[in-house]
Amino acid sequence: MKPLVYVTGASSGIGAALAGQYHQRGWRLALVARRREPLAQLSRDLGADDAWIAAADVQDSATIMATGRACIAECGLPGVVIANAGISVGMDTADAADIAVMAEVFATNTIGMAATFQPFLAPMRAQASGTLVGVTSVAGVRGLPGHGAYCGSKAAAIAYLESLRGECRGSGVRVVTLVPGYVRTPLTAANRYAMPFLMTPEAFAQRAVTAIARADSWRVIPWQMGVVAALMRVLPNPLFDRLAAGRGRKQRRQE
Repeated sequence: MKPLVYVTGASSGIGAALAGQYHQRGWRLALVARRREPLAQLSRDLGADDAWIAAADVQDSATIMATGRACIAECGLPGVVIANAGISVGMDTADAADIAVMAEVFATNTIGMAATFQPFLAPMRAQASGTLVGVTSVAGVRGLPGHGAYCGSKAAAIAYLESLRGECRGSGVRVVTLVPGYVRTPLTAANRYAMPFLMTPEAFAQRAVTAIARADSWRVIPWQMGVVAALMRVLPNPLFDRLAAGRGRKQRRQE
């Protein structure tokens, strides 16, 4: 039987591109997003008549865990699970309403990632194989003004994946942290600042699938953003703060 890949946030952008890359390589697809119809359209566009699709919101932990269990029951255990679903919204801590926005972003980008993996981890350990992939962001390397919710959630996701990798050591289960730079998706369409090394989702997905196959523990895509990320990590705070001060801020909901 062909191997199975499970992808959340699969209806557009990076998720849809990853689905396309795996389909080209002969994998069966299990696709999850908040709305069913875009997934059905994607499967038709790809010619993936055997794709398993489910509508579920990763913010709802009980629902996304139940969706994972349903996938296993109906399709078998995936070889690769990709927690890709994410949202990006600006915030201002001085605005009380934005605290709820922050909670929503963390619920999707961080807790939703763990809830996505939860149904698959024990069965993967039992068979001593499988790969769990978290899609994070270079934005998780340092905090940017106006991006507190997004940067914070992605930093937390990076640390969570590192913890999970250590927990899975020796079990046969591999954990891959993918760290995209700027990718042309609905999440970045409204950004009001320069996006160096901007990639198409398809270009990102091609490199990502290779990194997953190699079981890279950490992969920044494209490599140029890896250099930027490394420099950001070591910049002294006063210098980093000056560089970040003039940067455009992420749009907030009310904007």
